[in-house]
Amino acid sequence: MSGSLADRWRAARPPAAGLHLDSAACSRQSLAVIEAAARHARHESEVGGYVAAEAATPALDAGRVAFAALCGMTEAAVVFTTGSLHALDLLLGAWPSDRGTVACLPGEYGPNLAMMALHGFDRRLLPTLGDGRLALDDAALALQADPPDLVHLTAVASHSGVVQPLPMIARLCRELGVPLVVDAAQALGHVDCAVGADVTYSSSRKWIAGPRGVGMLAVRRDLMERLRPRLATPEWAARAAVARQLEVGEANVAARVGFSAALGEHLACGPESVRERLAELGRVSRMALADVAGWVVVEEADEPSAITTLAPVDGADPQAVRDWLLAERRILTTFVAVPRAPLELAGPLLRISPHVDSTPEDLQTFAEALIAATAARQR
Repeated sequence: MSGSLADRWRAARPPAAGLHLDSAACSRQSLAVIEAAARHARHESEVGGYVAAEAATPALDAGRVAFAALCGMTEAAVVFTTGSLHALDLLLGAWPSDRGTVACLPGEYGPNLAMMALHGFDRRLLPTLGDGRLALDDAALALQADPPDLVHLTAVASHSGVVQPLPMIARLCRELGVPLVVDAAQALGHVDCAVGADVTYSSSRKWIAGPRGVGMLAVRRDLMERLRPRLATPEWAARAAVARQLEVGEANVAARVGFSAALGEHLACGPESVRERLAELGRVSRMALADVAGWVVVEEADEPSAITTLAPVDGADPQAVRDWLLAERRILTTFVAVPRAPLELAGPLLRISPHVDSTPEDLQTFAEALIAATAARQR
């Protein structure tokens, strides 16, 4: 298909019902991804769900290979999940030790913190710079002095567009022999995740633009074989590989097929080209929003991500503004509540996250609408 990346991405999708600036929450699926999932659902109706699932094996295996490649984990065992939090639940619930210590950032995603506590892991916070980015030298000293059982790094947070130094922390963890678990929910398809971590997990619906309700978990094979699935497996699966045991249970195979198709589309677009375009849109967004009264842009202008968060000043209410933008201008954004990062956020934020089909004109339209929304909600 000829044309720019933005043109091709836009042409592959149904027209948006408004201005979609919410890809960090849920991107727009392509017509081909929608059809892949629908075709599998039709096949289930024709031949039965289990027969259709067996027939979908090549597509699902291709999705696993694509996911592993994007994570730089080509030899990993890859498990389908229902999403990122489910992946973390599976991993920690099967961790080789009954309890442990996990090192993470102060800006860790709130539900992840809850999942760590649920599984009995003690939390240790890694040192950061003023913008929430890992302070690598200080972290190296802390990890070397008292190594945790694992490091959990959310590569790009839910509440901030700051990109963590993933390649450097991966190298440090390898040198120290500490397992690195990467939450790539906001990173996969957005920034380079091919660092060869011990574990990487992500969901489908964000930057990869697949269906909701599906994700993947990639685990280095020797670590995977040490995991102990917490749920008793059926007798027929008891001798199966650990990865297979973790996948036992009911599944929306159509969503898995759609996710696999979306991964294929992402690779066909060129991951580096997508990353470059998203970083460019982030810079354009921050320039357009730098002088909007009532708000301050959180990220530095040249942060290499498409996520831009806005902190209110002078009493602006991010949730009310988000609702006004959707109701009055059909502009979709994200209200970021404090529970997303309870150890770091001082107050709620407004977030935008354009995908590659957004234009500078779209972002200027949003800036003008934000001015109107702020004024309307302060009357």
